[in-house]
Amino acid sequence: MQPPKSYLIDLDGVLVTGSRIIPGADLFIRRLNERGARYLVLTNNSLYTPADLQHRLRVAGIEIAAEHFYTSALATARFLDSQRPHGTAFVVGEAGLTTALHSVGYILTAHEPDYVVLGETNTYSFEQLTLAVRLIRAGARFVATNPDPSGPGEGGLVPACGAVAALIEKASGASPFFIGKPNPLMMRTALRYLDAHSENSVMVGDRMDTDMVAGIESGMETILVLTGVTRREMVGRFAYQPHMIVNSVADIEV
Repeated sequence: MQPPKSYLIDLDGVLVTGSRIIPGADLFIRRLNERGARYLVLTNNSLYTPADLQHRLRVAGIEIAAEHFYTSALATARFLDSQRPHGTAFVVGEAGLTTALHSVGYILTAHEPDYVVLGETNTYSFEQLTLAVRLIRAGARFVATNPDPSGPGEGGLVPACGAVAALIEKASGASPFFIGKPNPLMMRTALRYLDAHSENSVMVGDRMDTDMVAGIESGMETILVLTGVTRREMVGRFAYQPHMIVNSVADIEV
């Protein structure tokens, strides 16, 4: 019998919508576990730690162990560790990002840091952004966890990492290096984390412009679900196409 494929699964719009489970998502995860398939749940959001995400999904009704979550914060930490081990960084972000950087031995400081690292936070401040601009102008390298311009908030749409990165770029004159989807770097580091290979792996997501393009550029099979932002009639507008389109993860045979 063929070994089960490995799966990289987007979180929002695929397994949950806000605080609500998408029907059939719990059964899909159960099938993965029963098959012994390797999988990671991916998110570009750097706000939360894997333990935070485990709790969020448990409340929604899906039990997923913390080690099955892979965030843009974790990918950023792995990238920085590979580039400059035990370096220093000034961070604009929350616990998901700071915890990930601490875990690879990074020191967080505003004194001549090697990097300015931008992630999501619910409390972007003018003082933080001003300091980030000045540190970049003084020579710090500019890294951002993801290029998403906006995201869901309690009261509706909120500016996200990509929008704030554009502000810092305009003021500093330095372009950020984005780590999260659609950068294939996040996919490759996730596959290495799983000890999996792209030719036997599947990217499951709801966005053509991040999930599908990242999977295709990484050499993975791609499955688009229609429970998130992409509608079926939108797919034909893109130059690239997913290998499969399904209504939801409940329709994916593992």
